Amino acid sequence: MLRPEKMCRVSVTGSKRAMEQTIEAVHDLDMLHVTEYDGSWDGFEPGNSLAGTNEVSDKLVTVRSLQSILDVSEEDAGPTRVVTDEAIEEQLDEVRTAVNELDDRRDDVRDELRAVEDQINTMAPFVALGIDLDLLRGYDSLSVVVGEGDSDEIEAVLADSDIETFELFTEDGVVAVFAQADEDALQDALVGATFSRLEVPEGDGDPTSYLEELEHEKQQLESKLSTVEDELNELRLDHAGFLLAAEEKLAIEAQKGEAPLTFATTENAFIAEGWIPNERYEAFERALSSAVGDAVDIDRIEIAEYDSEGHAESHEEVEREGGNGGEPVGSSVDAPEPESESQPQETVADGGVITMGDDAPPVIQDNPSGVRPFEDLVEVVNRPKYGEFDPTVAFFLTFPAFFGFMIGDLGYGLLYLALGYGLYSKVDSDVLKSLGGVGMWAGGFTALFGVLYGEVFGLHQLGEIVWGGHPPMHKGLQPSYSGYALAWLTMSLLAGTVHLAAGWIFDFIENLRHGLWDAITESGSWLLMLFGLWAWVFSGANGAAPDFLYTAEAGVFAGNPYAWGFTGLPAINLFTIPGVGAPFSAWLVLFFAGLVLLALADPIEVVEFLNVLVNVLSYTRLAAVLLAKAGMAFVVNLLFFGAYSHHGEFHFLIGHGPEWAISEYGAEAIMFPGLIHSGIAAALVGVLILVIGHLLVLVLGITSAGLQGVRLEYVEFFGKFFEGGGKRYNPFGYERNYTTED
Repeated sequence: MLRPEKMCRVSVTGSKRAMEQTIEAVHDLDMLHVTEYDGSWDGFEPGNSLAGTNEVSDKLVTVRSLQSILDVSEEDAGPTRVVTDEAIEEQLDEVRTAVNELDDRRDDVRDELRAVEDQINTMAPFVALGIDLDLLRGYDSLSVVVGEGDSDEIEAVLADSDIETFELFTEDGVVAVFAQADEDALQDALVGATFSRLEVPEGDGDPTSYLEELEHEKQQLESKLSTVEDELNELRLDHAGFLLAAEEKLAIEAQKGEAPLTFATTENAFIAEGWIPNERYEAFERALSSAVGDAVDIDRIEIAEYDSEGHAESHEEVEREGGNGGEPVGSSVDAPEPESESQPQETVADGGVITMGDDAPPVIQDNPSGVRPFEDLVEVVNRPKYGEFDPTVAFFLTFPAFFGFMIGDLGYGLLYLALGYGLYSKVDSDVLKSLGGVGMWAGGFTALFGVLYGEVFGLHQLGEIVWGGHPPMHKGLQPSYSGYALAWLTMSLLAGTVHLAAGWIFDFIENLRHGLWDAITESGSWLLMLFGLWAWVFSGANGAAPDFLYTAEAGVFAGNPYAWGFTGLPAINLFTIPGVGAPFSAWLVLFFAGLVLLALADPIEVVEFLNVLVNVLSYTRLAAVLLAKAGMAFVVNLLFFGAYSHHGEFHFLIGHGPEWAISEYGAEAIMFPGLIHSGIAAALVGVLILVIGHLLVLVLGITSAGLQGVRLEYVEFFGKFFEGGGKRYNPFGYERNYTTED
């Protein structure tokens, strides 16, 4: 679970006469993640695509273009079908002709419609002006300009100009200027005014009548466009299934035809390499040998372990039938010799086998089905490298618990569970399905903590029913249980210490690959600083922390049913610091020892030594969000039900009205009488507040508890050991959805 599946490198070598048959067989197996040949071997060249691949690619482009024009989607597929080359040849040409003709007609109608709409928009100001179009042009001694502007300002500007005779007609901000002057002179005079000129459209007579003609023409064009689109929709319904099936068949043929581009070839032979899960090698070998017989040699040339940087660290020697010495396995031509160690493309595995490249294997994450929804959340940061710890299981074990602890309510938990199930079961997107799975786990833990807190939608009736009024845990919002708030703050710090320690332990194990000293200085140093600093804090030495963190009498865990009574760690003071008088704790020796080791590993990292303090303090957000969400739910219920206070506890007025509480405990006990007890109008407002308020808490639970929990995972935890950058396993093959070969 903590490591991806072990992969092995496989070589398939044979005569070019068997290459096409081999490609067919490997493609059907859908196992081999092909390594692309980089041209580094002397005497070998990348292969050429199979005959007819270009024609297949052209048809594939045509099919996808037709799908785009017809807006074909997966829902239009219909049943799977057998699609032959002859059917594609005949039907594709027929569909292309019909679709292209209708698409051209649609484009023409759209262009005409766009032009008419532009004319309508242009005509609107002239309709407002109300002057016949033929009266706005065609004069010998007059210049006419029409535009939008301030008529008073225009008149003032013209009065100050050299133009002696002019007249303005204005309506709704549209101004027509008639002037006995040269048009250029009129334009120059108007420069000083707020005026935006409009071109007088073609046409004569009343602009309103002309606009009506344009509107009628627009309706006709819209009708034509609707007719064309209906015909295109009919074509989509008739041929969508064929197009989807044809695309799938052509995509498969193109994939097969382009496969030799990744091979190393000579005039007569080819070599293909790639990665498959090691446990599937025997099945791959049997199936491929059965399909192509002795025409090719199949060899497992490398079972590799890789370090966290993705570099080859060790190679398991495997028995091979083909290959000898430094010759590419199964090749009948002279082997390429590595020119120098500086060529990483030419890797020599144990046994002298030269491989195509130094690339790390692709990554197949090996997690149980219940954990897999969290893989997509890990990939938000990056896919784990091969040989690197996969943090998915750690994410699965901690994130739902963090989330559930912060919200801790049976009602909200069941809603999160239902929302997660809806996403997981109803949507097709893999990412949304994963989020649904995560939501189900988070909702389950929220409901579990809700039972332990005895709360449902912020009400404490669940604690009365299940725990007889004494649930094992309290959120610490009520005065009588305020010690729990301090306890959760302490527990947040302890959880942070453990969580970060786990991250650095993972890093320690990774660094052991480079040697014990590297592990001690690069990872052990942080562990020593972490435990040294926080053991000193929890010992309370020299006032290092407030009493509530380590003194049971101060109420950290006091008052809970189990009376854990955490009294802190022993101070273990070694000596008194001269000149200061303060004792020096043995825990600080651990901290400074870690600091020295860190400086030996990388002096630059010393500037970040306070990470062991601030990273743990980040986990106090667990307690903060817990109290914030509890407070929000309490306020919503307080406004609706009302509440009274008695002996340091808040009680909602659910079974009684405020009058009863006043008679029992006095008016000063009433915190708020509750909208439900304040008349019909107030009750209706209260219902609205109750519903919207709890929905708001539900949503903010995701955006606060969810994001804060994810942040602790990504920033604090992952940053200690996880880098990522692995390649997705992408085997040579195709999952058929629309076609069948039967």
